[in-house]
Amino acid sequence: MARKERIQNMTQGSPARLIFSFAIPLMLGNAFQQFYTVVDTAIVGQALGVSALAALGAADWLNWLVLGVIQGFAQGFSIHMAQRFGANDQEGLNRSIGGTVTLAAVISVVMLVLSQVTMGPVLRLMNTPEEVIGGAFTYLRIMFAGIPVIMAYNVLASILRALGDSKTPLYAMVSASLLNIALDLVFVMLLHWGIAGAVIATLIAQLFAALYCLRAVMRIRMIRLKKEYLLPEPYMARRLLGLGSPAAAQNLIISIGGMVVQSVVNRYGVLVVAGFTATNKLYGILEIAATSFGYAVTTYVGQNLGGGLMDRIKRGMRSATWIALVTSLVIMVVVLIFGRYAVGLFISGSPEEVALSTQVAVHYLNVMSVCLAVLYMLHIYRAALMGLGDTVMPMASGIVEFLMRVGVALILPVFMGQEGIFYAEVAAWAGAAVLLVTTYFVRIKKLTRKLTAK
Repeated sequence: MARKERIQNMTQGSPARLIFSFAIPLMLGNAFQQFYTVVDTAIVGQALGVSALAALGAADWLNWLVLGVIQGFAQGFSIHMAQRFGANDQEGLNRSIGGTVTLAAVISVVMLVLSQVTMGPVLRLMNTPEEVIGGAFTYLRIMFAGIPVIMAYNVLASILRALGDSKTPLYAMVSASLLNIALDLVFVMLLHWGIAGAVIATLIAQLFAALYCLRAVMRIRMIRLKKEYLLPEPYMARRLLGLGSPAAAQNLIISIGGMVVQSVVNRYGVLVVAGFTATNKLYGILEIAATSFGYAVTTYVGQNLGGGLMDRIKRGMRSATWIALVTSLVIMVVVLIFGRYAVGLFISGSPEEVALSTQVAVHYLNVMSVCLAVLYMLHIYRAALMGLGDTVMPMASGIVEFLMRVGVALILPVFMGQEGIFYAEVAAWAGAAVLLVTTYFVRIKKLTRKLTAK
């Protein structure tokens, strides 16, 4: 029986159709991932109370820092794979995959050690309230022990996406989401393992997703790894790290900015932290389509750059921009109407506690949803630059995000009180989006002239 492959060449066909059809499975996969994140948080919030919910919030940005670095390396490495695939360079593709596997293994071990050593001091540096720091520490200790599993899933999924397969990561994530929810109910509700039960369920689900993607990668006929490919040549290692390191650094910088904001939020007490946590969990839902379109654009641009097809890149970006803008407007309307009901899923406690936390969460959610189009432009143009092989300017945009987010979070509350914190996130989006959109048009003009001159 012939082995089934889902790889897709994006150098031919309608750009809008290719980008949209590639993004839809990613959207569904991300939706299920966010769904089980929401369910995970809702179970903790409803079963364990406001303090447990605040503990998850206190751990959020530190957890996202590690996850963001992992995703940055994985996405950066995949750019080279997409370009080699678009150029029909099978040897280069296999060398790229072999180098990625080795580098990812080394990086995951280093991150495992560093995260376990530094999590305690960082939580205290962030002004984490004493009543929630124990829960946050438990969550992170177990989650960071699973870094090799998280890295494996992200690298395997990035290999599949680089070759145009966005469906297999979808099936992996849907299955993992359902497994995670079932395990949440067993570990937290039935066995009463508390926060530890929720994070153990997440890691088991991630392991399942990684194994599912590994099976699909092993079925792709054009992937034939030799032993020598797993010891990358200096050129290949430099190339991969040159793409992956800035992307990882970008997410690292963004996360540090988020941790500074979280430290400011922590000063206002457990109930405000719980409200911010509820909205931050829903923030992932707001961003689902943006990240999905971003992955689609990176693969599309990378493959077409490998084929030297600049006109197709321009057409694809015009289509992606309109698709993203319309999507962001639809999501904004839905959130403004139904956001309050979604927030209520996370918050429990006395009527006074629920009222205050809900007020904080809904206000923050509304501010972000109104500015959602800015976030979508940020993702589309950051992804395009990465597809062009430029991960330095996306890293620079991370620095801009950091400066805007931290500056607003530290300065506005002096004049506006708690209200000022709500605008830190959208200010970060705006600053980064201006830089990325401008840089894209400069880069595309230079590349067009360069290819025309040949």
